[in-house]
Amino acid sequence: MTDALPPTQPTLLGDVLFEPTADWRTSSNVGRYMMWLNETRGTSFTTHHELWQWSTDNIEAFWSSLWDHFGVQGTYDRVLLSRDMPGAKWFPDSSLNYAAHMVGADADNDRVALTSYSQTRATESITFGELRGRVARARVGLQRLGVVHGDRVAAYLPNISETLVAFLAVASLGATWASLPPEFGAKSVIDRLGQIGPKVLFMSGGYGYRDRYIDRGADVAEIRAALTTVEHVVHVPYGLAEVEDSIEWVELLANDGPLEFDLVPFDYPLYILFTSGTTGLPKPIVHGHGGVLLEHLKWLGLGMDLGPESRLLWYTTTGWMMWNALISALLVRSSIVLVDGDSAWPATDELWRLASVSGATMLGMSPGYVAACRKAGLAPGAVHDLSRLVSIGTSGAPLSPDGANYLYDQVGPRMLLNNCSGGTDICTALVGGSPALPVYAGEIAGPCLGVSVTTFDEDGREVLGSVGELVVTRPMPSMPVGILNDHDGSRYAATYFEPWPAVWRQGDWAEVTDRGSFLISGRSDATLNRGGVRVGTAELYAVVEALDAVADSLAVHLEDAADGAGELILFVVRAPGATVAHVELADQIRRNLRRQLSPRHAPDTVIEVAAIPRTLSGKKLESPVKKVMRGADPDKVASRQSLVDPAALDAIAAIAARRLRG
Repeated sequence: MTDALPPTQPTLLGDVLFEPTADWRTSSNVGRYMMWLNETRGTSFTTHHELWQWSTDNIEAFWSSLWDHFGVQGTYDRVLLSRDMPGAKWFPDSSLNYAAHMVGADADNDRVALTSYSQTRATESITFGELRGRVARARVGLQRLGVVHGDRVAAYLPNISETLVAFLAVASLGATWASLPPEFGAKSVIDRLGQIGPKVLFMSGGYGYRDRYIDRGADVAEIRAALTTVEHVVHVPYGLAEVEDSIEWVELLANDGPLEFDLVPFDYPLYILFTSGTTGLPKPIVHGHGGVLLEHLKWLGLGMDLGPESRLLWYTTTGWMMWNALISALLVRSSIVLVDGDSAWPATDELWRLASVSGATMLGMSPGYVAACRKAGLAPGAVHDLSRLVSIGTSGAPLSPDGANYLYDQVGPRMLLNNCSGGTDICTALVGGSPALPVYAGEIAGPCLGVSVTTFDEDGREVLGSVGELVVTRPMPSMPVGILNDHDGSRYAATYFEPWPAVWRQGDWAEVTDRGSFLISGRSDATLNRGGVRVGTAELYAVVEALDAVADSLAVHLEDAADGAGELILFVVRAPGATVAHVELADQIRRNLRRQLSPRHAPDTVIEVAAIPRTLSGKKLESPVKKVMRGADPDKVASRQSLVDPAALDAIAAIAARRLRG
């Protein structure tokens, strides 16, 4: 889809890594959609920017055109009752079902819908025809258990085929789904599922991690005892452990039945996604059938350029919104690849190997994984056959210029790099890539279609060319139906529409360049403000982690009420094999930050640690670490079972205790 331009060396922020091919209007999905609009809607677009401007100025026309272009099954009379935020009500007269669009038609029966790779079980491939049959039998089984409209069904399962089948069967019945990975301990599961009251719970007794089996028997018992609303437990065999007093998966699917889909209103609850829950109970975000359907048709079909010839592998767990995005590739008839296990075991390049053996055309990964491969000196392009890869997606954090250049070195000039940023709250990207846009090193190509996204200063004025709050000024269908149990909507409004009423605040610092690309600088509640100079933590990490000797880092600013300067502390993890002395490494970090960021953001203190505290979804615990460094109990600022490695936070608590003792 693209021709690469030779990047300068070293790779600098804003270097052009590729530009769209001359034929993108006929060779890409977004180009063909644009030409379809010109033919059927009387438009005359020639550029992506013109298309985006129309999609945000004429939101009713844009979203209704997607309904028609993608052949959504259902009818509607009105598109949008009002543009109020919160409170916009989309397609109020329509009836549909997300799952009906996922399982394909008879014509797809022999095509592979998914391939599942696991470090615990054998590889399996399932055709659309087989998927349809399994969903039909699971639907019949759930009906026997009494599942009806409005019920909630949850899963404590890994990223395997049974999880997808169960979800689609639940959605077909008009019930609401929620899933969590078995890496979560009992407290994390109870904190989340206890808020939603599931009627049926899918569970496995443990999971495989690398070459070990993790028995979750005690956690399963604790979860079942705490979730008093659960009437039935379905055991999905996985590894060694059993789940007592449960219905076996094969028993649930024992009887054939018709593949049917209950029609529901556009905003009827489809699934519940949970915020990370590093402080307090995680918020249960409710997403609707129609909003997810239209948004994912647009994002995956037009933004990611996926279609029937594509195969998407995006490394994720069942507790992250990227699992929901991955499986939605079935909407555009792409084949999907499910990966259950560690992406960096038995070797760091395992994800690249899986992309090769699965024949993936698009590979999704975290910028942290890219950095780990680059710093380890891996050359997956020379070791594995990546000839089918035409696109790489990254999300979860900014991708450095060197990281972007590394990906092009490995995959080649025809590859489309699609770095995106969004979140659980909208279950999509606000800004991302497109076959119709250039890619600039270290930047995100532009706003997604239909997303009126910009940046505001502290006074609520649009600001371009400098860092501000990332905001959305017009409604989108995938803005959540609401937060569960928030009966008057006050929690929803306070979370997303303060301090500016009728403006969605995403909670990220970002900058819009004069090219229309975006620089994401990190969470706005994790800004480093020293002497009036505000810098997002992501900007600081990009500089620090560009050093070969640094594998990971986390910064906290302990403000001083007396003079405002306070102490800027930087925790760093050494890269394997790095031998540089601590003093020399700290000096090098400070020099680079003074030169590349600002003198005010050179750390006062550099502390080496074995690991950076992260949530299971990969987020750095900046705010909890800051509280711990001020003396807070780590168990009161973060849910231990929501962390990849609780010992990482304990180590910082020990450092804080020594400092406070003097």
